[in-house]
Formats: sequence, C-alpha cells, structure tokens
Amino acid sequence: MKKDQMTPGRRALLRGAAVFGLAATAGCAGTAGSGAGAPDVSGSGIPSGAADGGVAAGGAPAARPLKASAYRLQPMAGSGPAGAPRTRPRVRKEPILRMDGQGRSMVLTFDDGPDPRYTPGILRTLRRYDVRAMFFVCGEMAVDNKDLLREMADDGHLIGNHTWTHPLLPKMSRSAMREEIERTCEVVEDAVGEPPAWFRAPYGAWNRNAFQLGADLGMEPLAWTVDTLDWTEPGTRTIIRRVRAGAGPGVVVLSHDAGGDRSQSVEALRTYLPELIDSGYRISLPSRYGI
Repeated sequence: MKKDQMTPGRRALLRGAAVFGLAATAGCAGTAGSGAGAPDVSGSGIPSGAADGGVAAGGAPAARPLKASAYRLQPMAGSGPAGAPRTRPRVRKEPILRMDGQGRSMVLTFDDGPDPRYTPGILRTLRRYDVRAMFFVCGEMAVDNKDLLREMADDGHLIGNHTWTHPLLPKMSRSAMREEIERTCEVVEDAVGEPPAWFRAPYGAWNRNAFQLGADLGMEPLAWTVDTLDWTEPGTRTIIRRVRAGAGPGVVVLSHDAGGDRSQSVEALRTYLPELIDSGYRISLPSRYGI
C-alpha cells in the first residue's frame, strides 16, 4: 500500500476502533512481570485502551467517541540488567502500562512510522538532547524506510512492532494476526539485525491471541500512561500541555511520528523535552528484563 493511501476498509476500522478496549486474556523480546489495573493519567478523557488514534499510512484519522476506559492498569515494576540474554517472555493478560519510576525516569514512545516527513525531525531533537526513545513501527511504513530504522538503531533507540497495516487485532483471525506481526518483525530484523523486543497493539486493542503471538515472537506488550492525542492535531501548545500535566516517574508517553500531519508533534517535542530534562526527569528506555 502506498504511504498516502488508505483503503475504505481501513477507514472503517478507524471509525470503529474506539469501541474496543482491552480483552483481558492471553504478546516479539522481554521477560517476566505482572500487570494489573490503574487510572488513565493523561487527563484527556480518552480511554487508555482506545486512544491510539494514528494510522500506519498517511491520511487523517477519523474522529472517535469519548467513552469510559475499557481497562485500567496498575503500574509495573521494571528495569533489569542491560545486555542480559534474550529470553521468551511469559504470556501476559494485560499490557505493561508503566515503567519503574525510580530516578524520575520517563519513557517517550512514537507510533505508526517511520515517515520521512516527520521522523527525521523527531530523531534530530532526541539526538540534540542525547535522549533515547521507543518507535513502534508499522511494517508497511518501515519496508520503504529502512534507512530511518537504521538511524533509530544507530542512535540507540528501541524499535517496537506495531503490526504491518495498523489493523484492529480483535477483529482478525489468529493466522491473519500472526502475518501482520511476523512480517513487521522480519522487516525490522532485516534492517537493523535483530527483531523487535516490544509490541504495541494498534488502538490499544488487545486480546488473547495478540498476547500469545507477541510472546511467541519474543516481545513484551507495552501500552502507555499518557496519551498526547497528537493524532487529532490539537495544536502544538495542547500537546505540550498534556505532556506537562501527565509527567511523572514511570510514565510512558504516547505520541505519533506518522499517520497524518505530525508537524505539531515534531514541534511540541522541541519544547517539552528540554523542559522535562530541566525538571529533573530522566528520559530512558525500559529494560526487557525484570519488568
């Protein structure tokens, strides 16, 4: 699929995505830990389980109704030895929402890319402040932008799996879901030499098969704590305000570097990132071990 095309079927998925929260049974590299329920601290009023509004390729996302969160997760303990041997994670029943906040650490994540129009700007800002982030990439975007994947890896960022076409996973058969996830693992491994260690379900819509397949492929499932809702293009100041309001130890921030006009997301990062650092936050990466 071309990057700036979207089929009617995917538009329909976007319109219906917000009605799906997390199905709580049964996730490509990580380790053991446990997940439970916690409030959405984004302050946005958008459900944590359905707020991932980006799309894998270009085109403006459809509007979503506001509704109560279908799942609420507890903070997770996290961080373990770097460079530990890669092991198969256990199958979780809920995604990881929050990292261990020891040392006032936070995690920045960017979904749906890479997009050559916006991802390079985000990478430049992260490089300027010597900060590492996580990029949950869609295979259909990554396959034509492997140079950006290599740039991410060279800069020390983590590349996660966000499926191939950004579908609504609970609507898919197990075999179709496996193809979506597996193909993206292969593209990432081909580009940077290793498969992704983390997985994020599009729209935050998980089910038993998503957790099982992710674990089978060696990935831990990661959700988020603060949703910037940047996919709605609310304005640079609003994105900055949401990050400021949600900042805290262990917070995982959700933003997007593709799926529409992400110039506001690029510009907002230039402001809130140095502010977070000046406030004493350490922007870091989650460990795959001891979560």
